[in-house]
Amino acid sequence: MMVCFAVMQVQAQVTRATLVASGLTCSMCSNSINKSLKTVEYIEKVTANISKSSFDIVFKTGAAVNFDELKKKVEDAGFFVARLSVTLSFDHQPVQNDQHVRVTGILFHFVNVKPQELNGEKEVQILDKGFVPARQFKKNQAYSSLECFKTGITASCCQKAGEPAGKRIYHITI
Repeated sequence: MMVCFAVMQVQAQVTRATLVASGLTCSMCSNSINKSLKTVEYIEKVTANISKSSFDIVFKTGAAVNFDELKKKVEDAGFFVARLSVTLSFDHQPVQNDQHVRVTGILFHFVNVKPQELNGEKEVQILDKGFVPARQFKKNQAYSSLECFKTGITASCCQKAGEPAGKRIYHITI
């Protein structure tokens, strides 16, 4: 296992997301989440797809996005996040497994990826607890033995990369 301890600062931005919710049974459920998400200041547009229990979200250009706040808005409406895929825009960014990358102030940790260069828009999935079903989270733990994956908070592995302990880190895969 190769562990990369450098944090790459990249010129990228979070442009949009697709959030799949669980527990929806009718259009009123979908409407509840839709209304809740529309109260988030950095969201430009939300489009609900009732048949897929999903919400396509477009973020305001250059806005600071908080994925935990999105999850909380769904939970406040009485539901859970089953999947959150985020589109990031990259400019020739090399990535590899267990690499930390900061995008518009958000710290990401790539998990279960092959070394590659990312260019243009790329969809990534957030793997952290609460962003995937519990069974999937347990399965994903096999991809990283690092403590930060279990907690979603920077730990000793991240401190080696210059990150202070106790900061939020999102684990993603392509």
